[in-house]
Amino acid sequence: MSKIEVKVMKLSHFDVGYSLPTYASLGAAGADVRAMLGPNEKIIIKPGMRTLIPTGLIFEIPLGYEIQVRPRSGLSLKTSLMILNSPGTIDSDYRGEVKIIMGNLGIEDQVVCHGDRVAQLVLSAVNLFEFVEVDEIQETKRGVGGFGSTGI
Repeated sequence: MSKIEVKVMKLSHFDVGYSLPTYASLGAAGADVRAMLGPNEKIIIKPGMRTLIPTGLIFEIPLGYEIQVRPRSGLSLKTSLMILNSPGTIDSDYRGEVKIIMGNLGIEDQVVCHGDRVAQLVLSAVNLFEFVEVDEIQETKRGVGGFGSTGI
């Protein structure tokens, strides 16, 4: 497995003891990222609401890569918290604080506390493609069928 260096800067006004994203196991594809709210702080997300969860981190992602923000499966199973734009994309030229768009799809308040693991980050290669305008597109057996047209 190859390693690509991604530079990370912690925002100075956050907890100095806060860790960088970490892999929970040797085979993990995603590194867990934590909520950086400030010691003893928390965010309450009401049912049906969404909010930005700060991470206190700024990334310098190499050109040709993106970081995808994905839900943590345990969090999605055990709570009603979801990453709403999953997978979210952090572009290589973005230099602001990474924040996680989290929503509460349940019927009870959900609490995110300082230091909670809220999402996982996956580094992915980006292939740029060129759009070529044509007058005709090759037909297929499926044709325009979509949204369940191939069965369950």
